[in-house]
Amino acid sequence: MGQQEKVSTSLAGAVSEGISASLAAVDAELDRRYPGDPGTRQPVHTVYVPGNVFDAGTIRSWGDQALAALDEHARDAHSFAEVLGLSHELAEDVYGRVRAKLEREPIEDLRVDFEDGYAGQDEDQDAARAARLISEAYANGTAAPYMGIRMKCMEAAVRDRGIRTTDIFLTGLLENGGLPDGLVLTLPKVTYPEQVSAFVRLLEAFEKAHGLDEGRLGFEIQIETSQSILATDGTAAVARMIGAAEGRATGLHYGTFDYSACLGVSAAYQASDHPAADHAKAIMQVAAAGTGVRVSDGSTNVLPVGSTEHVHEAWRLHYGLTRRALARAYYQGWDMHPGHIPTRYAAVFAFYREGFEAAAKRLSAYANHAGGDVMDEPATAKALSSYLLRGIDCGALDTAEVDALTGLSRADLDRFAAPRRGDLTATAQ
Repeated sequence: MGQQEKVSTSLAGAVSEGISASLAAVDAELDRRYPGDPGTRQPVHTVYVPGNVFDAGTIRSWGDQALAALDEHARDAHSFAEVLGLSHELAEDVYGRVRAKLEREPIEDLRVDFEDGYAGQDEDQDAARAARLISEAYANGTAAPYMGIRMKCMEAAVRDRGIRTTDIFLTGLLENGGLPDGLVLTLPKVTYPEQVSAFVRLLEAFEKAHGLDEGRLGFEIQIETSQSILATDGTAAVARMIGAAEGRATGLHYGTFDYSACLGVSAAYQASDHPAADHAKAIMQVAAAGTGVRVSDGSTNVLPVGSTEHVHEAWRLHYGLTRRALARAYYQGWDMHPGHIPTRYAAVFAFYREGFEAAAKRLSAYANHAGGDVMDEPATAKALSSYLLRGIDCGALDTAEVDALTGLSRADLDRFAAPRRGDLTATAQ
C-alpha cells in the first residue's frame, strides 16, 4: 500500500455546521414533499363500471368477454401478433401470457362509478351494494388487487350527493369486514386546490368518527379541467392540489375527453395522443415526480366491437396508444370495455419482454461493479429495478427468470428501486 497523501482543509468545522443549520428547514421540506415512490404495486390500468351495473360477477365477466374476443378475432398467437405487429420471437410468449392473465387476473384495478357513467335510480342502495360486494370479493379471493369508487365531484350542484355516497360506501365497508388494503377512492373534476382540501376534511371526519388511524384514507385526483393544470395566477394548479391533499393523494388520473372538451378540441380529435393531452400530462408528471403520487393516462373511446376488421383496427389503435404511454412513463391507463383488455396486456407484456434481457444485464453489471458498454449511475439503477419490478408485478416477467439473469432477489430489486433520500447522491460521489 502506497503512502497516503496528506489532506489539508481551510475551513473550520463551524462553517459546515452553520450551513447545515441554515438548510435544516429545507431538508425537512424535501423529506415531507418528496418522499419518493411508495414502492408498492401500481396497476397497469383502471376499469370503470357504472354503480348500477356492477355485480359480483363483473370481474370474471370482463375476463370471459376478453377471452371470447380473442377466440373470435385472434384465435392463435400468429394472428394476434399479425394484427399488432408483434415480433415472431415474442408472439407465443405474449399471447400465452395474455390468455393466462385473463384467466387469472383480468382486472388489476376496478372503480365502481357514481359519476359520469352512473345511470341508476337509487344511489344510496347502489353505493351500499358496492360496499358489500367489494367486501365479499376481498373475503372470498375474487377481488381485483385494487377496488373502490369514483364519487361525484366537489362542485356545488353535486357536492352533497358525492359526500353522501362516499359516506355510505365507506360505512358499508366497515360494516362488512373493514377497509381492504386495496381500497381506492377517485375524486373527479377537480378545478381548485380548495376542493381537494374539502375532500381531505371529509376523510378526516370519517376517520375520527370511526377511530381509524389518521391518513388511513387516500385518494386519486382526476385531472379533467384546464383550471386543474393552470391556475388563474399562472401557476401549476396540479402541484398545489398535491400539497392540498396533505399526503393523502395517491394518483393523478388524466381524463381524456372532459379535458379535451374543456379546451375546445373537437370530438373527432379527442385522444390521449393529442398535443393538448401531452401538455397536460407532462405538467402532471413533473408536478408528481418524487412526491409518491403516480400519474395515469386516460382512455380511448374507440371500442373493439362489431366486425373483425373493426375490432382489429381498434386493437391496433389501443395497442399503439398504450405503448406510446409506456414509453413516456405513464404506466397506468383507463380501459372502458372488455375488448380493450387483451391489447392492454399485450402492450404491457411486450414492453417488458422486449427490454427485459438488456435491463437485467445492465442492472447486474451495475450491482457487481462489472462495467459494460453503458456507464450507469445510481439513478439509472433505480429506473432499471423499477422496470423489472413492474414487469414482475403485472405478470410480464417471472421472478425466477429475473433472479437468474440479474442474480438479485426481490428484496435487492426493492432496495435499488426505492433508495432513501440522499443515497443516490452519496453513492455517486
